[in-house]
Amino acid sequence: MLKHIISLASRFIPRHYQQMVVAFLLRSIAIFYIGNRIEDPISGKKYRKILPYGRLQSRPNALAFHSLSLERHRLIWLYLKNRTDFFTSPKRVLHIAPEYCFIKPFKKLANLDYITADLISPWADVKLDVQSIPFPDSNFDIIICNHVLEHVDDDRQAMSEMFRIMKPGGFGIFQIPLDYSLEVTLEDSNINTPELREKHYKQRDHLRLYGRDYAKRLREAGFDVTEDNYVHTFSEDLIKRYALPKDEILYICRKV
Repeated sequence: MLKHIISLASRFIPRHYQQMVVAFLLRSIAIFYIGNRIEDPISGKKYRKILPYGRLQSRPNALAFHSLSLERHRLIWLYLKNRTDFFTSPKRVLHIAPEYCFIKPFKKLANLDYITADLISPWADVKLDVQSIPFPDSNFDIIICNHVLEHVDDDRQAMSEMFRIMKPGGFGIFQIPLDYSLEVTLEDSNINTPELREKHYKQRDHLRLYGRDYAKRLREAGFDVTEDNYVHTFSEDLIKRYALPKDEILYICRKV
C-alpha cells in the first residue's frame, strides 16, 4: 500500500512539495524501521530497511527516512566526501534545484559559501532560470545540478551558462535520468503531452530522454567530462549497506 502511495505521489506531485509533506511523515514512522542492515551516509542513521521509490517502477530500499535521500544522493555524498575536498576547503558552491537531503548539511559547512537556486523551489536562495543565470563569469568553484536538464527547454544553453559561471579549475556534478540503451538522446517535438512524455521520456514533465551521447553534449558546452563509475569501487556489501545505485555513472564536469 505504501509503495503505491509513494509511486503515485512521485508521478503527480512536484518534488519540492513532496518533500515538504513527506519529511515529517517519514520521520514519524522511522522508529519502526530502525536496524543495522542499511546505513544512510548523509544522516548517519541506520535501518533494517528503507522505503521503495519510483514513478513507473518502484525500486526497493531507495528512500531514506530522515534525510529523504535517494540512491544517487548517497552516491554523490560519498563521492564528495571521499574524492574531493568539498567538506574541508573554502569553496563557493551553486546548488541548482537543491535536494532536501543536502541543504541543511551543506549550509552547516563553515568552509562553503553555499548558494541554492531554482525557478520555483521554496528553499532556493535565488530564483533563476538555468538558461539565463544571473551571476558573472567564473563565479563558482562547484556547481551541483541534478535531474534538472531533462526539464529545460534548451538544455544546451543551460550547459553553456553553467560553464560560463564556473571558475577555471572548478567542477560540477550534473546527473540526469539516462537510458543506456539509447545511443542518441530521444528528443521529439511531437512528444508534447504529459501522457506521451511519460510513455517515451518516463516522466510527465520531461522534455527528453538522455542517451549515451549526454557526455558529448556537455563537452560541446566546453566541459572536460569524466564519466566516473565510482560506485564500482564499492564492494557488493557496501553497495547494499549504503543502498547505492549499481549502475549510476557520475558525470564530473570540469572547466580547465
